[in-house]
Amino acid sequence: MSFLRTTFAVSALLLAGAATATDIDMAGGSVRFHTPDPWVGIMETQGDPEVRVFQVPDSSPTGTTALARVTVTVKQVADVGEFQQYMNLATNKAKALTGYQAGGNIGPNNFAYSAQENGTQFAYIERYWFKEGRAIQLRCVRPAQSQSGAAWKAAFDKGCDDIAAQLK
Repeated sequence: MSFLRTTFAVSALLLAGAATATDIDMAGGSVRFHTPDPWVGIMETQGDPEVRVFQVPDSSPTGTTALARVTVTVKQVADVGEFQQYMNLATNKAKALTGYQAGGNIGPNNFAYSAQENGTQFAYIERYWFKEGRAIQLRCVRPAQSQSGAAWKAAFDKGCDDIAAQLK
């Protein structure tokens, strides 16, 4: 009986840890957000810039060849001018991607575009904020077409929008 209680207690602790794994703190706690439960953290860097990358699972055959992902990057900048330089550098890198096609400005410091990765067309949304001496970039990248259908695409886009609302 003691073994079962111990196993149950350890399992409960692991599940509790997994439940809070989607609460993210960056830049010493000055940047905080919550990711949707199914998203999986796949990369993290510390320092300047600090980066977090999340895979958004796509269980369809598309998901085995095209990685849907969301990246949050936080970089220290001295002022608004340096923030503008950071944003311009990032958008110039985007324009250099294979098959780049502008999708339009979707608001101040927000950009939509498409490009190819390994022959697959991807949709990109990039959003930028200047907060407390930091440039914050949210980059949402998903296959332009997924065999998971419209519901998966809508859930991906909603997750990105939710993070954007938290980062404002």
